[in-house]
Amino acid sequence: MKTTTLIKNVMLVGFVSTAMIFTSCKGNKETTEASEGSKEIVIPCASEGRSDKNFFRADASSTSQDMNLSREKAMTAAKQRLAGFIETKIKSVTDRYVNETEFGDNSQFEAKFENLTREVVKQKLVDVAVTCEKSFEEENGKYSTYVAIEVSKDAMLNGIENSLSQNQKLQVDYDKQKFEEIFNEEMEALEEEGQY
Repeated sequence: MKTTTLIKNVMLVGFVSTAMIFTSCKGNKETTEASEGSKEIVIPCASEGRSDKNFFRADASSTSQDMNLSREKAMTAAKQRLAGFIETKIKSVTDRYVNETEFGDNSQFEAKFENLTREVVKQKLVDVAVTCEKSFEEENGKYSTYVAIEVSKDAMLNGIENSLSQNQKLQVDYDKQKFEEIFNEEMEALEEEGQY
């Protein structure tokens, strides 16, 4: 009698464990699939707004009653996104560069270098290349514009180097080869991460 009860308990535990495993597997599957009736939204110009190892890119959209205003707002938003992204990436490069290079006053060099790179970013955003632009007239009479823009990595590096050549104090501490090496590593990582 005790053996029969023990066998029943073991079977019950096995059954409950198996049921829990199947339930948890099914639960994960349902959370990763889209619900019935939903559909994927394809955003125009989004794929053209992805950065890679050679280009900083960004995309944006805007809606307005006026088509030209819609285009202008989309371009402004894309440039703001691109500027913020470039500044973040260059800050990361600068931090690594300063940490890997010996200077008399790291914080002073870093602050001056960051100010210089911000100015370069502002200058380069004037000459961005538009890689995608699509406009739509909506049912409500408004216009929607989607844009993607880019700035080449080389244009950014050249801009930084040209600005440095005009600042003798920073030029003394600047190691062009080391900075470019770190910059290129960060751009490679950017492409691997698949970030904007």
